[in-house]
Amino acid sequence: MNQKKILIIAGEPSGDLHASNLVRDLRSLNPALRFFGMGGNLSKDAGVEIIFDISKLALVGLAEVLKNIFTVGKVYKGILRKIDLERPDLAILVDYPGFNLRLAKELKRRSIPVAYYISPQVWAWGRDRIGIIKRCVDKIIVFFKFEEELYKTYGVNVEFVGHPLLDTVKPTRSKDETLRTYALAKDRLTVALLPGSRKLEIENLLSVMAGTAKVIKEKMPETQFIIAKYPDLPVSLYKKALLDSGLDVKIADGDTHNVLSISDFAIVASGTATLETAIIGIPLVIIYKANLLTYLLYKFVATIPFIGIVNIIAGRQVAPEFLQNDATALNISEEVTGILADKKKLDTMRKELAGVKSALGLPGASMRAAKAILPLIR
Repeated sequence: MNQKKILIIAGEPSGDLHASNLVRDLRSLNPALRFFGMGGNLSKDAGVEIIFDISKLALVGLAEVLKNIFTVGKVYKGILRKIDLERPDLAILVDYPGFNLRLAKELKRRSIPVAYYISPQVWAWGRDRIGIIKRCVDKIIVFFKFEEELYKTYGVNVEFVGHPLLDTVKPTRSKDETLRTYALAKDRLTVALLPGSRKLEIENLLSVMAGTAKVIKEKMPETQFIIAKYPDLPVSLYKKALLDSGLDVKIADGDTHNVLSISDFAIVASGTATLETAIIGIPLVIIYKANLLTYLLYKFVATIPFIGIVNIIAGRQVAPEFLQNDATALNISEEVTGILADKKKLDTMRKELAGVKSALGLPGASMRAAKAILPLIR
């Protein structure tokens, strides 16, 4: 069988996860495919030849991108050189729109077919990007039904496959086993802290979460806390943020789904983790703080009232959001303790999260995406 070369570009941890699963499913359909490109450890483990590692490129917001503009430019030029050398039979661009949409234009000039996996958030800002996608992308694969409906109104070749997290977000141990693993009491209230997957997010958010936990502990002394640590980040980063809290907060390394399964509530950084929390059905609040320039730009261009994807899917506020200056320990703790003390509020949130989960489609999204992409290989 003639080997086909596939370029795949994932620029951040969530994209790396979805890219790695997509690669495995594509290989199961066609074992003769060879993958190369940009990604992280997950893509590497799936068999992608990594020419640029994403550890230096998982940037958050405009200010961080500007600080690293020369690194990003160097990587971009390096990828173009590799494209010209290899002449791939297909390019799969995974999220990371600032980088990937620019790359899509160059791929179009070279007559290389392009599949875009995970839509840029054009429904929140940057609808001008839809025109670029229509001109330069042969097919876009989307995770949400409302995205498919939006793209179809612009005449874009689009396919809704559902969300691949439905296949991957599930506990691997019993609750009792996980509680024992982290020396947590079965009869106490457990609150999970999920501060994100990037170093900058941990620095911006975990100290606020720790301060929030301290206030909650004062109001509800029987509460215990556990952090879902991102595996590629050093534990010292987390311990530093916890120093001033004086709390005994457990840290679980790379065990997010089991951590959520034992939790009664979660305080979560805006991003993919909010969906993981919704799928497992744990009530939550969403917080986010960014560089001031990034936040002001977001406020200027945003066309929707929410930042959390859980609320965007629901079309209303299911999980309370605390952004920028509103993300204080006092504000967040008041909301959390108010919800925890009100069984009706907790039950309502669980029902609404079940509705969000059902809107994500059916399991098997990654394989459906692979089957939609495979015919594009020239």
